[in-house]
Amino acid sequence: MFSAKFRHRSVENVRWHVDRMREFGKRDVRFITPTSLSYGADGEEPDLAAVEELLASCKEGIGPDGRVFFGSFPSEIRPEHMTVEALRLVKRYCANDNLIVGAQSGSEEVLDRAKRGHDVESVRRAVRLGIAEGFRINVDMIFGMPGEDPSDVEASLTLAKELAELGARIHSHVFMPLPGTPWRDAAPGDVDPETIKAVSRLAQQGALYGHWQKQREHASRLAAAAQEYPRPGRSRTLLPQVNPANGTC
Repeated sequence: MFSAKFRHRSVENVRWHVDRMREFGKRDVRFITPTSLSYGADGEEPDLAAVEELLASCKEGIGPDGRVFFGSFPSEIRPEHMTVEALRLVKRYCANDNLIVGAQSGSEEVLDRAKRGHDVESVRRAVRLGIAEGFRINVDMIFGMPGEDPSDVEASLTLAKELAELGARIHSHVFMPLPGTPWRDAAPGDVDPETIKAVSRLAQQGALYGHWQKQREHASRLAAAAQEYPRPGRSRTLLPQVNPANGTC
């Protein structure tokens, strides 16, 4: 919507809202951002001084009875941004004992095509660092990515099992196209029956959670809507229709 440029409120603006929250008896402060440690940064590298200024002001503003949540839902952390310094900054000012890390896939090829800007090893490193610093780590992973083949799915499942063994939990999703992304025109994703079984086994073990079943249903409706009402400039094409009963197209 905004050409993928960061649009952050100033510390002063955020503090004004936190002060009003406290006046109305609200005690929990959360942030909406897909990359929390990018706050105040002009480029790809975090500006931890800007992040600390934000968190310190919010903690002061909400008062001793209030809580600041940062790096947990809905303000995930990019894996390559996870450092000991950043984690201890969150621990110093925030109340959350868990963090959300955006991995999205265990396949290097899928990450490259999605232009994620990080590799699989960054995800492993982030999980190890977070757990070592005492956080419960939740890892976002998306199934049904555009062009995903069986080897890509297997790579994601293998990574999910590996991270679960380290002590992380997998937060599973089904791919949906988002405006402004390289795959904005891609068909909504689906998960094949064998992958569903593997994901379900992880869920039964307590290693995976999420509303991916509901997202599969939403993806099917999105595909039908995109076919019936193509956006301006896009020709009407036949998109795959998902059978929610068995995951086939």
